[in-house]
Parts: sequence; C-alpha cells; structure tokens
Amino acid sequence: MIASPNTYIEHTNLKVDLIDRDIDQLIAEAKSYDFKGLCIPPFWVKKASRELAQSNVQLVTVVGFPFGYQRTETKIKEIELAIQDGVDELDLVMNISAFKSGMNWPKIEMAKGAQLAHENNKLLKVIVETALLSVEELVIVCKTVSDAGVDFIKTSTGYASRGASIQDIEIMKENISPNVGIKASGGIQSLEQLKRLIEAGAERIGTSSGVAIMKEYRDE
Repeated sequence: MIASPNTYIEHTNLKVDLIDRDIDQLIAEAKSYDFKGLCIPPFWVKKASRELAQSNVQLVTVVGFPFGYQRTETKIKEIELAIQDGVDELDLVMNISAFKSGMNWPKIEMAKGAQLAHENNKLLKVIVETALLSVEELVIVCKTVSDAGVDFIKTSTGYASRGASIQDIEIMKENISPNVGIKASGGIQSLEQLKRLIEAGAERIGTSSGVAIMKEYRDE
C-alpha cells in the first residue's frame, strides 16, 4: 500500500512551447493538490519561486536539458542562476556523449554539481536517459552517480524514445547506494503505472499527468 500519489509526484511541464498561462496553471495545480514538487524550465523559476513561497511544494528545474552535452562550466552557471532564482532541487542531464566515449568526466561533473547544490542546501538529481543505455551501461552509471554524491538518479528527460520502465527502476534499485533516491519520469500517465514504479523502488514520479492521476486516485 503506497501513500497518496501527490506525495510522490513532481508536477511537470518542460515543453518548448509552454507559455505564462501554462505556468500559472501548473503553479495553481501544484498548490491545490499539494504535490511533492513542481518541475519547470529555468526561465520560469523566479516567477514560480515567488508564488510557491508559502507552500510545501518543492520547486525543481532542469540543467543541461535535454541532451546534457553542454560544457560543465555552462551547467554550473545554470545551477548558480537557478539557486539565485529560488529553486529547491536541480535535475542535471548527464553527459551521455562523454560517458559513451569512455571518459571519467561525467562523474567529475556530477560531483561538482552536487557540491554546489549541497553548499546551498539544495538537492541534485541526475537524469541518465535510460532509453539510450544498455543494461550494462546503466549498472555502471548507477555506480558513477552513487560515487559522485548526488541525491537522486532520474530515468528520463521525456525527449528520448521511451521513458521509465519497471526494469529500469529495478536495475537502479539494485545498483545504487542506499543514500541515493530514484525518480521515474517519462510517459507516466496512470495511477497503475505510478503504483508499479513506486513498488519497484521509485521515490519520486515526474509526470505531466499529475492532475489526472489524482482524479483517478480519488475515484477509486
């Protein structure tokens, strides 16, 4: 038996064409349903921070989104600006290009991001894009994320061929260190999906279908 879905959901819209009215609606819904978090593009963080100030909703944004192949210095600056704007948590896209090239740099980058986040009492999640990784690569990435000192490993950006799967979560659960949480995201649209992912080991759910899931939950 899981807790109410709202305690896991990060209400999300990272579409390239969202507008101010979409942000207003997301903020209103996040407060109304008391979602765990609200995940939005960096541009809108300052506005959302003001409007969520008296709520329990964690404000989340993305870094190096959606492909992760920016220079580390650029990502660090993104983190600094997001913190200045009032963010609580940061979802950093791993440099998959560097990882698949056999470089150690992704671990260094994650560690730099985690250090900066923690110095400012923020959480850092790392998006690893499981759709682009083999099982063997995902196992390696789990160890990398754990060693880098980040707070969560996250499955997907929503821009690859698929989002989170039960197998992804099970592999992550088996291979991350106990102090690293799991965020499932990408293609999660129903209460049943949410339940199965939580039961497999996910602790956060990133979804644009949070309101629909809550209505489904209340109709049970």
